[in-house]
Amino acid sequence: MGENNKKRPYTKKTVRKTPSRKTSVHNETVKNVLKVGAVAAAAVKTAKKGKKSGGGSFVAVFVCLILILAIGAGLYYFFVLKKDTPDKNIAFSDADISVHFIELGNKYTGDCTLIKVGDTEVLIDCGSRVSSVGTVSDYLNNYIKDNILEYVIITHAHEDHYAGFATPENVNSIFDLYECKTIITFSNTNQVVKGMYANYLRELNDEIARGATHYTADKCYNEEDGAKRTYDLGKGYELEILYNKFYWETTEGENNFSVCCMVQGDGKHFLFTGDLEKKGEEALAERYKTDHASLSASFKVDLYKAGHHGSKTSSNVKFLEVFKPKICCVCCCAGSSEYTKVSENQFPTQDFIDRISVYTDKVYVTTLCIDYANNKFESFNGNIVVFANSEGIGVKCSANDIKLKDTAWFNENRTSNNWK
Repeated sequence: MGENNKKRPYTKKTVRKTPSRKTSVHNETVKNVLKVGAVAAAAVKTAKKGKKSGGGSFVAVFVCLILILAIGAGLYYFFVLKKDTPDKNIAFSDADISVHFIELGNKYTGDCTLIKVGDTEVLIDCGSRVSSVGTVSDYLNNYIKDNILEYVIITHAHEDHYAGFATPENVNSIFDLYECKTIITFSNTNQVVKGMYANYLRELNDEIARGATHYTADKCYNEEDGAKRTYDLGKGYELEILYNKFYWETTEGENNFSVCCMVQGDGKHFLFTGDLEKKGEEALAERYKTDHASLSASFKVDLYKAGHHGSKTSSNVKFLEVFKPKICCVCCCAGSSEYTKVSENQFPTQDFIDRISVYTDKVYVTTLCIDYANNKFESFNGNIVVFANSEGIGVKCSANDIKLKDTAWFNENRTSNNWK
C-alpha cells in the first residue's frame, strides 16, 4: 500500500459495458428516426420523378410531408418533452433497487450504505465506531436473508468508514457476521500497521482465507488480475468502479484515497465518492466525461451521497457541474462539534449548502447532534432509503421525510438563497 511504482491507469482501453435500458431505447429511437428520414428522402425523389412524368406527384409529396412532421414530433418528444419529464413517485414495493443510508447508533459522524437489487446486496463502508457493528447488523438483517454480502466496498482507512471491519479479535466484525463474496478496497493508505489498521488487515485476511475474493480499486479500474471495472447486480443494474487518480498517486491524509463508484441501470445513476476532496473530485469529473464520451449535456445523477459528510472540502463546483445531483443524502451527525467548534464548518457545512443548493433542494441528513459534550443526539431523517425502478424514484426515512431546507435546524444554522 502506498507504493509509487504501481501501474498507471490505461486510457485507451474500451470499456466493456452493457448499455442501460434507457440508453438502448434512446439509441434505437435515433436509428428509427434515421430510417424514417431515409424513407422521407426517397419520397422526395419519387415526388420529383412524378413531377417529370406527370403522375403520382401529389401522393408522394403528401406522404413526404407526413413523414417530416412525424420526424419532427418524434425528435421533440424524445429530446425535449421526455428529457424534462420528472420521475414519478413509486411505492417501495415496486422498486427494483433500494439504497439505504444507515444511522450508526452514536453521536459520531460516519458512513454505512446498503444497496439492494433483488437478492444482491452491496455494502459500502461501516463506520462510525466498533460499537456501531451491532446497530448496523440489526438493520442489515431486515434485508439480507441469506447472510451473504455479494459485494463489500471499503472506501478508505478512516475509523468513521471502516471501524466495522476493524474490530479487536474478540469482537465480531462485519466480516465475521456475513459471508462476503467480493471485497473491493482502497489501493493506497498512509496508515501504519498498528491499532485499528492492524485489526482491519487481520479481519480482511481472515475473510479472504474463508473464500472471499479481494481486489483493490486500481485493479478494478484497470481490469487486472481478474478484477473488473463493472459488476452485474441483476435487474439491469451494474456497479461501476470509477476513476480516482489517487488509486496510484500519493497524497496527505486518507480522504482522497477513497474508492469511488456508480451504481446504474434503468436510466438511473447513484454516485458514491467516500470522502473524496477537491483535487480528486475534479480529476474524477474530467475522466468520467472521457470514459463516457456519449454523456449528454442534460446528464444528472439521480442520487449522490454527499462527499465527506457535507464537508466544505467536497462537493466542489467543477464536480457538481458534471454530475448535477437530483437527490443528495448526507451521512453525518448534523451540528456536531466532533471536528470543529465553528458552526458554519460543522457538517453539513454552509459551503456545501451553497454549492449543492444550485442543483437540488432534495437534501436529507441521517442524524442530529443535540449536545455533543453530554452525548445527546437524535434522528434527523433517520435511516434514509432511496428506491427506484424504470418509471420513478422515491425517498422514505425512518424518522421523517422532511427536506433539510424545511427543518428548524437549517433555519437556525444555515441559509440559502436558492432554497427561498
